Amino acid sequence: MQLANYLFFTTTCEQALAFYTRCGLGKVTQMMRYGSEGMPAPTPEMQGKIMHSRFEGTGVLFYASDNHDAEPMRGSAHLLMMDSRESTDRLFAQLADGGTVTTPLGMQPWGDYYGKLTDRFGVQWMLNFPIRSKSLQA
Repeated sequence: MQLANYLFFTTTCEQALAFYTRCGLGKVTQMMRYGSEGMPAPTPEMQGKIMHSRFEGTGVLFYASDNHDAEPMRGSAHLLMMDSRESTDRLFAQLADGGTVTTPLGMQPWGDYYGKLTDRFGVQWMLNFPIRSKSLQA
């Protein structure tokens, strides 16, 4: 069993996936569009939009599509457990470009380096570099 999130966009799925690729999270490994391969579009505006996609990278797997009746993203976030403070800083800055930082990166009461943001597509991300728990394991 593996848990993977499914992101629903209204019409910006392709732009979001290109953004996540530029951020270095991974790449699209599967994509199907409305209006191709016998996939009818639910509305004329959805013609050519993404009906289903798979996005994969090292330690990252999620699915995404455009949906004419998608609700705004809320109540869920991607939590990325990072390998270094430098990679945390770099990815956080990339994901925050055009988005909103809700918890700036910094040391937290639980002893980890952590920050939270909502990206320009409305997806929430939490980045955590587990400093304290690594030192406790040594």
